[in-house]
Amino acid sequence: MRPWPAPRWVRMTSPLVAGAVPALAFPEPALWWLAYVALVPWLLLLRTAPSGRAAAFAGWLGGTGFMLAMHHWLMPSLHVFIVLLAALLGLLWLPWGWLVHRLLAGTPGAGRLAAAVVLVPSGWLLAELVRSWEYLGGPWGLLGASQWEVPPALRLASGGGVWLVSFLATPRARVGALVALVSVALVTSAVWLWAPRPEPAGHTRIAVVQIGETPSRQARFERGEQLTRQLAGRDPDLVVWGESSVGYDLGSHPALERRLAALSRSTGAPLLVNVDSRRGDRPGIFKSSVLVDEEGLTGQRYDKMRLVPFGEYVPARSLLGWATSVGRAANEDRHRGDTPVVMRKNGLRFGPLICFETAFPDMSRHLAADGAQVLTAQSSTSTFQHSWAPEQHASLAALRAAESGRPMVHSTLTGVSVFHGPEGERLGSPMGTDTSGVQVVEVPLATGTTLYVRWGDWTVWLVLSSLAAYGVVEGVRAARGRRSQGRAELSTPVPAHR
Repeated sequence: MRPWPAPRWVRMTSPLVAGAVPALAFPEPALWWLAYVALVPWLLLLRTAPSGRAAAFAGWLGGTGFMLAMHHWLMPSLHVFIVLLAALLGLLWLPWGWLVHRLLAGTPGAGRLAAAVVLVPSGWLLAELVRSWEYLGGPWGLLGASQWEVPPALRLASGGGVWLVSFLATPRARVGALVALVSVALVTSAVWLWAPRPEPAGHTRIAVVQIGETPSRQARFERGEQLTRQLAGRDPDLVVWGESSVGYDLGSHPALERRLAALSRSTGAPLLVNVDSRRGDRPGIFKSSVLVDEEGLTGQRYDKMRLVPFGEYVPARSLLGWATSVGRAANEDRHRGDTPVVMRKNGLRFGPLICFETAFPDMSRHLAADGAQVLTAQSSTSTFQHSWAPEQHASLAALRAAESGRPMVHSTLTGVSVFHGPEGERLGSPMGTDTSGVQVVEVPLATGTTLYVRWGDWTVWLVLSSLAAYGVVEGVRAARGRRSQGRAELSTPVPAHR
């Protein structure tokens, strides 16, 4: 295959466009099947680059295009700053571009092809792993997350988390397609047949209250009250409000606490509300899941641990504080909680997560390991109401449920609210962004431990080991090459001087 003959502007824009294609596999387009071929144009550009340096540059451009496409809905909040962030995160695909060219350029032999089957997806997964660090934006838009509606992919997630799905979904290259296809089929079949499945353990009735768009925190609270009263006589075991549903510190507003306690008595169920305010007992603003029963505050509270960069705090504010002047970045940093919490009420154990935290597979995994029977997520994407964000956020619940083998309830302030069973299957009907209402769903409980909960991120460690082994082999080969060149120079006869 010939190297790029195109003009410079084509060489610059082609990787940007090719990198953006995988975003179509995610909601709202949700072309899940595209994930298995979406990287092929980008791979071909990298393979046919005139040099490893050019391929690395194309890897960076493609990564920038992917980040822009996946996060384009942040543009109204961050404006031009999103371009800078995408370009910085795109650097994570620079070594992947070089690696693809190194393994697949020209006419690769059997050894390079065999290595590519493992190392090309490993390099991709390494970029996903690094950008999943919460301070770099977190694991939003992992390739494997596009498969949230595909039952075999959800089974894979129960074995190795979203990381295993990303690894197996990454195309290897046209010349290695047959080997890769057979490998994926074997791994998927093995997980499907032998991975433990959740064992049914009864049901619980959980209600979500989706308040909808309101003009003020007072109106939001009153609308939540009005909707919750509709649950009287419907026998829920737990009622879950969305993120920022209460804009007051309940410890400092006993009248509001009493109103919530009255709602708990009328519905016969505890209320899990979400408080976004300054705390009366500690300095600073917190986002917290707070449990209220018929007597008032139960003392069970979870403070959000992983905050949204720029949305809830500004990293290195002394250097990047100017971002608040060009977008809707946080004017004041929220404070973090320091420990996960499994709440208990009436025999039900549930683990709360708040918004952005549902993107992190390790958080739901640890809650399941700590005994949570149900995962609850309280979120709000009201700022991005008419974008792809609400659907993308809701889709993460299926993956977290499948990974942990525990049902997940995703309750939002303004949509999309969803329920998923312990194998990631959808329960009930989604509540869209045009809905203000309540929904009660019979949620199946499960026992047993998935391989992912038991073994954790073993896929990641295998990927890192394979890349490290490749680095060692390349280093040894380079050292031998230098020694051979040195011996050749020493053995070259020196012309005699007369």
